[in-house]
Amino acid sequence: MKLKIINLILLFILLSLTSFSSQTIKDALGNSYTPSLTPQRIVSLAPNITEILFALDLGEKIVGVTRFCDYPQEALAKEKIGGMIDLNLEKIKSLNPDLVIGFRGNPIRILERLKKLKTHVFVLEMGPNVESVFAIIETIGQITKRDKESAALVGSMKERYSKIQSTLHPINHKPKVFLLLHGTGFWTCGGQSFLNDLLIKAKGLNIAGDIQRRWLNYNLEQLIHQNPDIIIILAKSKENFRRTKENLKRSSGFKGIRAVKEDLIYFLDENIATRPGPRLLEALTRLAHIFHPGKFIQEQ
Repeated sequence: MKLKIINLILLFILLSLTSFSSQTIKDALGNSYTPSLTPQRIVSLAPNITEILFALDLGEKIVGVTRFCDYPQEALAKEKIGGMIDLNLEKIKSLNPDLVIGFRGNPIRILERLKKLKTHVFVLEMGPNVESVFAIIETIGQITKRDKESAALVGSMKERYSKIQSTLHPINHKPKVFLLLHGTGFWTCGGQSFLNDLLIKAKGLNIAGDIQRRWLNYNLEQLIHQNPDIIIILAKSKENFRRTKENLKRSSGFKGIRAVKEDLIYFLDENIATRPGPRLLEALTRLAHIFHPGKFIQEQ
């Protein structure tokens, strides 16, 4: 009788563990995915996904990345499957992946074609706030069987995030900020972008934050009227930043803007700030120092 009870208990424990290990997860497109075995051949369709996979010690499992995946250095040696938009379906198929991890922005038609080929595809999406990056990392940990590693990474990020917020909490003054994407026009982030939340969390006020869009080409007259205290230029290199900054300073319409007059125009690495991954808090720290010099305690 005792042996029968023990066997029933063991069976219950086994079923519970099996149920837990095969928990079904919904991706950003509403598709169900049930992790079973640890994936051995992973294709990443976005730079932030690649960064997270390496951070979870899955570098050896990655068989394909986009041509924009340049961090960490080891990512450059991986097979390239095109860009985020111009994905090479044949190349992806040839790599024989058992898991393809995509991001919203990848063409839906390519993702659907991959699914029809019986390829496991999981698509992620960044929410409108900084904290959304934690959920992305935890989800990747789930689908790759790296739960412990993702929990440790998210735990360390949350600790750093909490310290930043604690330091900034007593500050009431919020400088008016214009975030400019290097390139043509005056492209900036609106209220639906996590970059807007990044500015808010650094105790800044995005002058385009009331516009409920992710990205928009800001009106020059409105920009001059808003008269931002600080201009942040998102650029991939300091050389691109310098060129954009000089163009702004030479423009007659900008000479009356406070940020231009006082030379409060700063560089922010586009890759760090726009890729929702482990380095996002570096962007937050950088902005906090820019907005509140002398008040923000230097992070290690």
